[in-house]
Amino acid sequence: MGMKLRLLVAAAIAMTTSLAIAAPASSAAATTSSDPFYIYTGSTPLSSIPLGTVLKTRNVTYHLAGIPTPVIAQQLLYRTNNAQNQPVVNVTSVIQSPASNGQAISYQSAYDSLNPFDEPSRVIAGDRDITKIINLGTFIYSAESVPLALLVSLGYNIIVPDTEGQTADFPVGPEEGMTTLDSIRAVLNTPGTGLNPSSKVALIGYSGGAIGTDWAAQLAPTYAPDVNKQLVGAAEGGVLVDPIHNLSYVNGSLVWGGVAPAAISGLTKAYGIDPTPYLTSQGVSVFNDIQDQSLAYILPKYLGLQWGTLFKPQYASDLNSVPALVDAMNKVDAGLVGSPTIPMYISQGTLGILNGTVSPQTGDGVMLAGDVRALAQKFCASGIPVQYNETPTEHAATAAVWAVGMLPWLYDRFAGKDAPSNCWLTNLLPSNSLAAQTVH
Repeated sequence: MGMKLRLLVAAAIAMTTSLAIAAPASSAAATTSSDPFYIYTGSTPLSSIPLGTVLKTRNVTYHLAGIPTPVIAQQLLYRTNNAQNQPVVNVTSVIQSPASNGQAISYQSAYDSLNPFDEPSRVIAGDRDITKIINLGTFIYSAESVPLALLVSLGYNIIVPDTEGQTADFPVGPEEGMTTLDSIRAVLNTPGTGLNPSSKVALIGYSGGAIGTDWAAQLAPTYAPDVNKQLVGAAEGGVLVDPIHNLSYVNGSLVWGGVAPAAISGLTKAYGIDPTPYLTSQGVSVFNDIQDQSLAYILPKYLGLQWGTLFKPQYASDLNSVPALVDAMNKVDAGLVGSPTIPMYISQGTLGILNGTVSPQTGDGVMLAGDVRALAQKFCASGIPVQYNETPTEHAATAAVWAVGMLPWLYDRFAGKDAPSNCWLTNLLPSNSLAAQTVH
C-alpha cells in the first residue's frame, strides 16, 4: 500500500475519532426496534446452542450516513454471551471484497454509545434514517466506512461486529471480546461469506474499537481457541486498560469529562447495578439524560464535568463504599486477564493537555500511557512480539499515527513474516500497577 493511500486511511480514522470529540449536542431517544431480524424465536434454549452458531442471515443494502449505496452486506444473527455470561444473540456484518484475497479484518468500531441504534449493523442496514433524525452517534460508523472501503478495495473482507451487544454495553471489555470472537466464529463457519474455517483474520480497532480488539485478543486463547488459531495479529490504539485509573485522569477534563458518567452508566447497566441510590439529584438528571446517548452527544454537553458532583457526598469522597461498582470496574480491567498469543501492535498518545486534561499522569486526554505501557509490558512478559509506540499527540491525532504505522504491520502479518518487537525498550518505560484497584 502506498504512502498516499495510508495517509487517506489515517485521515479518515482521525476524522471518525474527532466526531466523538467535537460534535455539537443533539438528542434522540432510543426506541425499540421493530426489526424481527434481531430477535431469536427458535424453540431451542439459547443456553443449549453453541457459541458462534448462526441463527439467521440476510443481505442488506449498505447505507452510508443514511444513504443507500450499491454495496451489499451480509448480516448474521449469532449466539454469544453478555457481560454476566448469560446467553444472548448479537449481529455482525460482512462486507465481501470483489477482489477477495480470502483473508479478513475484524474491525471493531469506535461507536461508543449507550444506544443500540448506534450499533454498526443498524447503521449499515439503514434501520434509522439519520438524514431525518438528528443523532450524531449513528454518524460514527458511517465515517469509519471510508477507511474500510479502502481496505475492501485491497482485497480484504471486512467483519464488523456490534461489539457492545444488543443492549449497547459501553465500555464493557469482557462482553466486547466475546461478541467479537463469536462474530468471527459465526462468519468463518457460514457458507457465502467468502470465508471459511481456515481463513486468516486480523483484529483492528482504535479507542472504543480497541476495547473489543484488545479483549478479543486476550480472551481468544481460552474462550475461543478455534478462532485464536486463525488470528494473525491485533492492532489497537488509545487502549482503555484500568477504568478506575481513568476516572481520576478524566475528572474535569475539558473534552473528556463526560466519559466518566457514560462509562459508569454502561457498567451499571451491564452488571445490573442501580446507581440511583448513590446519586445526587443532579446525578440522577445526568444519568437519565445520557442513558441512551453516544459520546458524540455526551462529551460536548458535559465539558469539564467533575464526576464527583454527580454522587452524594459520602460516595463521592469514597466510591469504594459502592463495592458493586468498584467490582464491576475491576471486572473490565484488561490488566487482570490473560495475555494474547498473537503479535500485537499498540499505539498511545501522550499530549492530553491539548484535550484540556490536566493531570500529573501522562496520557492522550482520555487514555493513560502508564496503563497502556503496563499492558504492553505484561504482553511482552508472556513472550509474544509487541510493537509499542508512543507519540506526543492527543487522542484523535494519535488515531492517524496509529493507522499509518499499523497498516504495513498488518500486511506483514498476513504475509507470514516475523513480527517485530520493541519489548526491550517498552520494558524500560515507567508504568502503572495492573493489580485490582480501589477508587481514590
